[in-house]
Amino acid sequence: MADAAASLLPLRLDEVSFTAGGRTIIDRVSLTIEAGSRTIILGPNGAGKSVLMRICHGLLAPTSGRVVWNRPEQPGEPRRQAMVFQRPTMLRRSALANIAYALKLAGVPARVRQRQALSALESVGLAHVARHSARVLSGGEQQRLALARASALSPEVLFLDEPTASLDPGAVAEVERIIQAIHAAGTKIVMSTHNLGQARRCGDEVLFLYRGQIKERAPAARFFTSPASAEAEAFIKGELPWIYNDADSYSPQRSRR
Repeated sequence: MADAAASLLPLRLDEVSFTAGGRTIIDRVSLTIEAGSRTIILGPNGAGKSVLMRICHGLLAPTSGRVVWNRPEQPGEPRRQAMVFQRPTMLRRSALANIAYALKLAGVPARVRQRQALSALESVGLAHVARHSARVLSGGEQQRLALARASALSPEVLFLDEPTASLDPGAVAEVERIIQAIHAAGTKIVMSTHNLGQARRCGDEVLFLYRGQIKERAPAARFFTSPASAEAEAFIKGELPWIYNDADSYSPQRSRR
């Protein structure tokens, strides 16, 4: 991992807001994301979690406010942060070639791409489908492939946007195991979820987002036993009204990458 002076982190958001269609989806969010602990962005559907993740990653520019990395990525350098979405995009090629292509874009020499891609597949238990078309894999396999592709270059920061929302319990457990392994290897994990059980299992700290605002930030153990905000307490008890304001379905038509 890079030394502190060269590290991307901390990431600072200063009074960040995002509006679309006349609606405020993210409302004056200020926070600092440090290296190390696993950060969970928790909140009900419609809270703005996906939009906040995209702003952090750089897929969306805030309407107002600033997003500042400690050391921004430089043009021509390999990406040092990555993002995996709830519905990963698979290229029309094999599972192995999906990872090899990402390595090619990152400037990894051709002589080592296949070996590095196969190692990434092995790390997520998918070596046996290396030659299969990525688009015919199951949902759980595609998500594991997306994690392998994102982690192949050992990014400093990995954003995960509801990565298990559409998976069955067995696939959820496997994806969570992989996420923990990526974290243990030194990558900072920032993950959004509305699932309380997953937040307990996968988080060291919780950022509770409601109606586009950070209502609470706390160590996970304290958040679940002694929530400080009325909204968080109601959410934990299952009493917070479900909201929908297009926040978690909003995405740009085309990624910049």
